[in-house]
Amino acid sequence: MTTFSAAGPSSLVVTEARLRSGEVVDVHTAGGTVTAVVPTGSRPVPPEAVLVPAGGGLVTEPFVDAHLHLDKVRTLPLIGDAALEAYTADGMADSARGIDLARAVKQHYRVDTLLPNIRQALADGLRHGVLHVQAFADVDTAAGLVGLQAVLAAREEFRDRVDVAVVAFPQDGVLRDPGAAELVEEAMATGADVVGGIPWIEAGTAEQEAHVEWACALAARLGRRVAMLTDDAPDPAYDTTRMLAEAMRRHGLEGRGVACHARAVGHYDAARQDALLDLAREVGLGLVSDPHTGSVALPVERALERGVAVALGQDDIEDAYYPFGRHNLLEVAFLAAHLLDMRSAPQLEVLVDLVTTSAARVLGLTGHGLREGGPADLLVHDATRTVDLLARHEPPRVVIRRGRELA
Repeated sequence: MTTFSAAGPSSLVVTEARLRSGEVVDVHTAGGTVTAVVPTGSRPVPPEAVLVPAGGGLVTEPFVDAHLHLDKVRTLPLIGDAALEAYTADGMADSARGIDLARAVKQHYRVDTLLPNIRQALADGLRHGVLHVQAFADVDTAAGLVGLQAVLAAREEFRDRVDVAVVAFPQDGVLRDPGAAELVEEAMATGADVVGGIPWIEAGTAEQEAHVEWACALAARLGRRVAMLTDDAPDPAYDTTRMLAEAMRRHGLEGRGVACHARAVGHYDAARQDALLDLAREVGLGLVSDPHTGSVALPVERALERGVAVALGQDDIEDAYYPFGRHNLLEVAFLAAHLLDMRSAPQLEVLVDLVTTSAARVLGLTGHGLREGGPADLLVHDATRTVDLLARHEPPRVVIRRGRELA
């Protein structure tokens, strides 16, 4: 397992670091903070500093996974392909039935059996430079709090290496799963960080509105963020992303909300899309797209053009919704280049933003960024060009956390 020591050098310098702009710099750090980003060789390296030669390789911020179902990792062998087939077949037209079928896996939930795979997913992510994760854990009458307990245990194990924000997620709804709402409140008291929701799964518009209202009221009362899976089907009748944005405004949650998937938005007409995206920008609702886990995606570039913070997420790793995944966000961005038709040089830069700086905006990580005064969390890559970074999607050569190399 990757290890981290709280003890270590007071300063570290990455030399000959190539920024994505092409500039080659030295990055000086001290006390866990970037103290200077200067042209290579223009400032002496302190004799006590740890030296990390980048050799002209790209140096970036760490990766941010804004959407991962961490309790479900590698549970596909426990359930078979029925849910996966229902979720993905016919252009995702029957995705809701896939979610109902996937419920059966929770009869196998035990902390001791879930924890090794959760631990491995975080370790794999760390090897690939993922230092921030918004982790969804199912909290419902089928899973109880077992999945949450396993995720919380892994969060504690990785506490000094990976920041894990745990979402108490009522996967099967709250109106259609009586008792789930109370379990979410218990989960928040137990240690979850974010109030979750999945309003589109409810029976009708009134129930969807009630689901959103419940979650946002709870988040406001507790002073927490809210993260929901919205409109995860190609049906323009779904409107829960808008419901979430409006409820955030009502409850004073501006800048504290995330909508994952929002696939139906891609089937709205242009005027309706723009109205929703403008509302999302105004209330600070971040969007997360996972185009590799389904054949429909929210309009990522249009959202960015309207000033909305957007991220890509791993979403699933070998579970009832997706049979692949290595917790490698460069791999996710590589897939998105094809699935979102983003392959020009400027678009490749955007894709890297979607797993670094833009993803940090989605999660409200205000300090994230490779700049003077920013955190000394850095990735040193062998690739010297963004196109190679994405094409090869290899693990970084060095992962630096708080100014110290992780080994």
